[in-house]
Amino acid sequence: MTSAGLDDPIKDRAAPAILLLVVGVFIWSAINPHDYFTWILEVFPAIIGIAVLAATWHNFRFTTLVYILVGAHAIILMIGGHYTYAEVPLFNWIRDQFALSRNHYDRLGHFAQGFIPAMIVREVLLRKSPLKRGGWLFFIVVSICLAISALYELFEWGVSEATGSAGDAFLGTQGDVFDTQKDMAMALVGAITSMLLLSGLHDRQLRKLLSPGKSQDR
Repeated sequence: MTSAGLDDPIKDRAAPAILLLVVGVFIWSAINPHDYFTWILEVFPAIIGIAVLAATWHNFRFTTLVYILVGAHAIILMIGGHYTYAEVPLFNWIRDQFALSRNHYDRLGHFAQGFIPAMIVREVLLRKSPLKRGGWLFFIVVSICLAISALYELFEWGVSEATGSAGDAFLGTQGDVFDTQKDMAMALVGAITSMLLLSGLHDRQLRKLLSPGKSQDR
């Protein structure tokens, strides 16, 4: 075993457990969703992300933190795909209990769209680029996460234009003309929050992962 992190028994136990949980949620999500067209669109990014992590497992293992975050993001996407983001029951209950204007599950999803990729991008940049910890790393990570959010909004727009009313559940604006801007703002806040809250923990896991005797990936 020569790839980074293969000596870490915690990681070796955590990743299969996370994958098993995600597969269980995936199976549940696929059973009688709101509609399969929306389900495929919402769940497809999670499938792609997990496939990429599986393909790189032997050559570039991420920290346990990243695998936990990716698993959480996949579950968020799968729940949204099952119900549609505008109809997740718990958030309907929150809307009704607190007299909110809408179901805010999509705001959670877009917050996660910044919060979770931030650690993935941070790890790749620290391990594969000359960037050091500091202001430039913070700025570039947050900028990349905002770019990902903008690209996803363009994808939603394209699907809606191509499919008409069939794509309305995927677009999920719930009548808000500023929904796109608010979604991007949530991703921006998520990325900044992630960098502020998780960078210290991430650094500790990186030091353990890249300690002497393990591959440095740099």
